[in-house]
Amino acid sequence: MTDRWEFSQVVRERVVVWRREAFLMCGDWSLAEDLVQTALLRLYTRWHRIDPAGIDGYTRRVISRLAIDEARRPYRRAELRDALPETPVVTAESAAALDVRAALQQVPPKQRAVLVLRFFSDLTNAEAAKVLRISEGTVKSQAARGLATLRRLLHEPADVTGYIKGSDR
Repeated sequence: MTDRWEFSQVVRERVVVWRREAFLMCGDWSLAEDLVQTALLRLYTRWHRIDPAGIDGYTRRVISRLAIDEARRPYRRAELRDALPETPVVTAESAAALDVRAALQQVPPKQRAVLVLRFFSDLTNAEAAKVLRISEGTVKSQAARGLATLRRLLHEPADVTGYIKGSDR
């Protein structure tokens, strides 16, 4: 019974962050919720074997792998509607965020996962490498390439030297 209670507490505390990370990786709230639900199912079935300090890392790893796998599939989830959904009112502040999100969706899935883990989740290169099970060098190169792609898509100057030289964080 205490395992259920501990699991529920952790999920209540972290599910919002995990859902945001999943959304930034896949760009679709429905798919993000599906990814988080699948990750929570896997987390629950392995709950007694996971070190409490590694719960966040394990869940991020599952979410990022699911998002990358979903992006590789030959089909995309399509919703058929007989009418267009209502369009939200876009303010100046939200327009910039929408531009970044739209550009982020054009970045390759692995680079997108690295960018989300490094800059949204604020993980170090070593932590992101551990979550994705890749080397730190791969994290650095994927982050540099992803940032260059984002800058190109957002029409910003491509100055990544500050990131590459001084970036251990």
